[in-house]
Amino acid sequence: MTAPPAVTAALAAQAIETPSWAYGNSGTRFKVFAQPGVPRTPQEKLDDAAQVHRHTGVAPSVALHIPWDRVEGPGGYTGLARHAESLGLRLGTINANVFQDDDYRLGSVCHPEAAVRRKALDHLLECVDIMDATGSRDLKLWFADGTNYPGQDDIRARQDRLTEALATVYERLGENQRMLLEYKFFEPAFYTTDVPDWGTAYAHCLRLGGKAQVVVDTGHHAPGTNIEFIVALLLREGKLGGFDFNSRFYADDDLMAGAADPFQLFRIMYEVVRGGGLTSQVAFMLDQCHNIEPKIPAIIRSVMNVQEATAKALLVDRPALAAAQADGDVLGANAVLMDAYHTDVRPLLATVREERGLDPDPMAAFRRSGWTEQTTESRKDGRPAGWGA
Repeated sequence: MTAPPAVTAALAAQAIETPSWAYGNSGTRFKVFAQPGVPRTPQEKLDDAAQVHRHTGVAPSVALHIPWDRVEGPGGYTGLARHAESLGLRLGTINANVFQDDDYRLGSVCHPEAAVRRKALDHLLECVDIMDATGSRDLKLWFADGTNYPGQDDIRARQDRLTEALATVYERLGENQRMLLEYKFFEPAFYTTDVPDWGTAYAHCLRLGGKAQVVVDTGHHAPGTNIEFIVALLLREGKLGGFDFNSRFYADDDLMAGAADPFQLFRIMYEVVRGGGLTSQVAFMLDQCHNIEPKIPAIIRSVMNVQEATAKALLVDRPALAAAQADGDVLGANAVLMDAYHTDVRPLLATVREERGLDPDPMAAFRRSGWTEQTTESRKDGRPAGWGA
């Protein structure tokens, strides 16, 4: 199909960050399912990420999770950044982890004990140090903090503790660094969560200033939540810092982006396009765990799903839509949107890839590459990366 040059240019320039943890072993809270050939080190995670970028052309950066991706020894994180560069990649968002230590049973920065809060804060500040070494722009913060029972802790006091910690980290950020505050309405806390929704995250970011932005995880909402409304509002207010794309049927399922509701992903991407958010100021990241499906093909498929939703969003006839909206033509306006959604954009994306010297079918190209067979053999010894359950 033929598309306006502006559409093909936007698709060619799109960048989707992949998560280091998606390349390692993962599972549910009950079981981690091991797969052959998964990476054993952060360097090998980058090697796999390079395969995704090689075949899609739009995955140039990799998010790290500390301490899952901690680097020791000569070179440290600067050396890891050099390894990424040698693969045609860069190190992206640094994700903090203040939810896996026993000390965090009652929270991290919101914990009632000052010593535990200090430990959590020190880790967040360490992550900014790592950003300095890797050249990363964004620090992503997600807190499992909350309570399970009424009366367990003072709800207002916990917000005060959170405010204090965020302010300290914010002051440590460099001139070109940002803080992305994530929210999640429940789990692992079940009565109150300290950052449960976009409004709470927005309020804290507004208080902090321009370097604090909200990140929207598409799996972190109650059933029926209109995520595209949240996206539109945050874009309008200049406070949408990024996405964690994944898909859900019931809760925080962390399935492949677009797997459960591709129409929702299209609606979200339309608001991104409509709000001028298809820029480097909005970080488009995947946040997924591939428990039963092969890692790299699942990530490639997720990247392609985001590309397809973006292409459809770019093809919406916005003048026709605006005219129908102004006329109060409810069915006409809906039809304009649905026409774009039902467009088969795969030929368009195949053309965009071919024009960049890529195979038009990234999934088939990866299968032919032999990378799976190669790594299954070369990585059969050692300890695979992943997390225990």
